[in-house]
Amino acid sequence: MRSRSLFQDSDLSTDSGATSDSEIDVENEDSDEDAPVTASNFAARSRALDAQAAREAQLDEEELQMAAQANADEFADIEDMDEDEEEEREEEKKAGGPEVHVVQKRMRECVRILKRARSEFVEQLVLDIASYYGYNDFLAVKLFQLFPISEAIEFFDANEVPRPVTIRTNTLRTRRRDLAQALINRGVNLEPIGKWTNVGLQVFESSVPIGATPEYLSGHYMLQAASSFLPVIALSPQPHERVLDMASSPGGKTTHMAALMQNTGIIFANDANKARTKSLTANVHRLGCKNVVVCSYDGREFPKVMGGLIVCYSTRHAAGRASSVRMQASKLTRDFTLLSHLQKQLILCAIDSVSPGSKAGGYLVYSTCAVTVDENEAVVDYALRKRPNVRLVDTGLEFGRPGFTSYRGKSFHTSVNLTRRFYPHVHNMDGFFVAKFKVTKRAKQAKEEDEEKHETVMDEDVPSQGVRFDEKEDKEYIQGFSEAKRRRLKARGLRAPARHQFARASGTEDPV
Repeated sequence: MRSRSLFQDSDLSTDSGATSDSEIDVENEDSDEDAPVTASNFAARSRALDAQAAREAQLDEEELQMAAQANADEFADIEDMDEDEEEEREEEKKAGGPEVHVVQKRMRECVRILKRARSEFVEQLVLDIASYYGYNDFLAVKLFQLFPISEAIEFFDANEVPRPVTIRTNTLRTRRRDLAQALINRGVNLEPIGKWTNVGLQVFESSVPIGATPEYLSGHYMLQAASSFLPVIALSPQPHERVLDMASSPGGKTTHMAALMQNTGIIFANDANKARTKSLTANVHRLGCKNVVVCSYDGREFPKVMGGLIVCYSTRHAAGRASSVRMQASKLTRDFTLLSHLQKQLILCAIDSVSPGSKAGGYLVYSTCAVTVDENEAVVDYALRKRPNVRLVDTGLEFGRPGFTSYRGKSFHTSVNLTRRFYPHVHNMDGFFVAKFKVTKRAKQAKEEDEEKHETVMDEDVPSQGVRFDEKEDKEYIQGFSEAKRRRLKARGLRAPARHQFARASGTEDPV
């Protein structure tokens, strides 16, 4: 909005030298604008400021109308040009053919355009996108290659628009209907997010700060992005289960899982950044979650720290969120390589932390707030290759686009299409990726357990009367069985007794 002096505006508004009383007051107040405000000039200066604001608003409105009219005229000119070309061609056909010089001019114009390859136009478009939206060239190319050309522009435009404000009802303290009615009574305009969630509400406008209402302070709801609902819905934790959230701060997804589990079982809410656990702990207490244990470990240490989990949720924070232009402005090839490598380490550690022998089965949800293939499909495909005992299953999400099974010459596992992608220009939420794994027993471990069961059955079938064994001959086999049992205990993360204790228990220890 341009700044103008009151004297200049009053001159522009005069007609043939005629000056109104209000304009004289404006000029007088403009000349005395540095003078102190007193009771005598207070009203006049107030009128002058109101008049100036009204004139500037009127000028801004006129400029917007002129810009809109210019855009409309531009599109109209393009349509008129298309219509004129069609009319010219029809007239040429009626006249028996076009004139020679017109055809020659048209041919030269087509040749001039065709001299440049399509890649040159695409390259120029990407450079313009980087300049216009504030990305660096590398990131602009990285995101541009994810979509067709027309859709890529929609994606970049959607990143410039703020996402809707959404809240999640804490079912440990209230119901969504009661919460909605209480907020409506406080002057909040809201409605349910969609049919895919029964706890989410979208806030359009509010006459009170949505993060400082008595309901918020009482823990009736959590300010949470709609995309953060998705991984918890996919994981669907049940009561009395053991769950690990590897990157839980600030606690939106952790408290969501606690509500689904009805404050039963146990949730290990981990965050590598110890400073972030303060907000996590505060939200856990505010929302009344009693089954949460807050800890701060590097996610890659979790197979050693703890195992035997029924379900596991692995994610990362917005270190590379593609929906934020400012956060991605300095990302380069090395950053994406390091992030992808870290994600591969975390997902393998998460898989190893899950116990496949539980009644409900072991499940893992991997999600990121990024849209690049390097951190999503490439990581999932890596986990499938490195851990043959896992497989992808349906996420249970009714919307979202399937993941890529091939991308720019790279082929991924065919089951990667079970993953789901979410985009701001399609789903009106932050860019997000969700994949769900089913963790089963490893082939070697399952084979050893089957053999152990089979040996137990055979021992029960053999009658004990009149049968004697040569202890010296069987000593080697019994010791080998004990050693295998010790290895299985270590693989499960349990403490195995010393070898001499196994020998004493099995009766194979040499007498002293």
